[in-house]
Amino acid sequence: MKKYAYVLLNLIIFSNLYSQDSPSVEKNQFKINILLPGFVYEHGFTTKNTLYSEISFGIGYRNNDYYGSEWSFYPTITEQFRHYYNLDRRTSKGKVTVHNSGGFVALHSDYRFKAISTNDALSSLESSFTIGTVWGFERTYRSNFNLGLNMGAGYNVSSNSNDSGFVPVLGFSLGWVIGK
Repeated sequence: MKKYAYVLLNLIIFSNLYSQDSPSVEKNQFKINILLPGFVYEHGFTTKNTLYSEISFGIGYRNNDYYGSEWSFYPTITEQFRHYYNLDRRTSKGKVTVHNSGGFVALHSDYRFKAISTNDALSSLESSFTIGTVWGFERTYRSNFNLGLNMGAGYNVSSNSNDSGFVPVLGFSLGWVIGK
C-alpha cells in the first residue's frame, strides 16, 4: 500500500512540475480598456490559441475643404483569433506569461457602426467592416494593468462602396485585467 501511495505522490509532483514548464493562455479573461472605452473577453481554446472579443468606442477626426473639421465617435466590435507564439521562450527566460503576456499573430475583423458625429450638419460617417491579419503583443503587470499593441493590414468594405480598399490596421489598449 505504501508503494502505491509513493508512486501516486510522485506522479502528482511531476505532473505539477511539467504543467509549470508548459505555459498556456488563460481559459477565460475579462479586461476593461480605458483608452478607447470598452470591454474585452478573451477565451482560450487550446494552450496557445484564443478568441479575443471587444466592444468599444472609436474616435475619429476629419478635416477637409468641403466639410470643414469634425470629431466623430463610433461603436466598434472587434474579433481576433490569436495564436500566442512565444510563451515557451518567455518562460525559459524567466519572463511573465500570466494573463496572456506574450506575442501573437491573429486573424482580425472589426465592424464599425455609423458614426455618432458631433456635427451632423457637416457629415455622417458610414459603417464599415475590415478583415485582415495583425501581429501584436500583450503585457499584464503586477497590478493587473494591461498594455496591448497590434498592427497589420486589412481590407475595408464600407457601406459606401466608393470607400472600400486596403487599409492599415492598428490597435492600442490600456486597461486592467479583471480578476485574479
